[in-house]
Amino acid sequence: MFERPAMPAMSERNWAALLVTASGLWQITGLWRYRLTEETLLTALTGSIYLLMAIGLFGRSRFTLFLAIVVCGTFTLLGLSQTGLWSWPPLALLRTGTDLLATVLCARVLWTLRHAASF
Repeated sequence: MFERPAMPAMSERNWAALLVTASGLWQITGLWRYRLTEETLLTALTGSIYLLMAIGLFGRSRFTLFLAIVVCGTFTLLGLSQTGLWSWPPLALLRTGTDLLATVLCARVLWTLRHAASF
């Protein structure tokens, strides 16, 4: 009944899901690495949202792809607009790069699925 997406699209979707999972887990581990402050709790909450998105990315929904583009893209833009890149610690650069890569991968998969032949 439904056509299975092309293998490169599924592979990119799985890579995006793995990136979002790793980013979410890293954000949640801040509860153990840093003092418990409001910023740490908000970062952990963001990490839990990332983990929920990652569960959806391992599935087949297009909505999850759109949601990952919006959420990861928003956090990328917020990170880039705050300060210059030269003053960032390496872990912040890694998180922003991971979010940017997940956004690009999800956008490519959504574009591929949107323009794929349907029944």
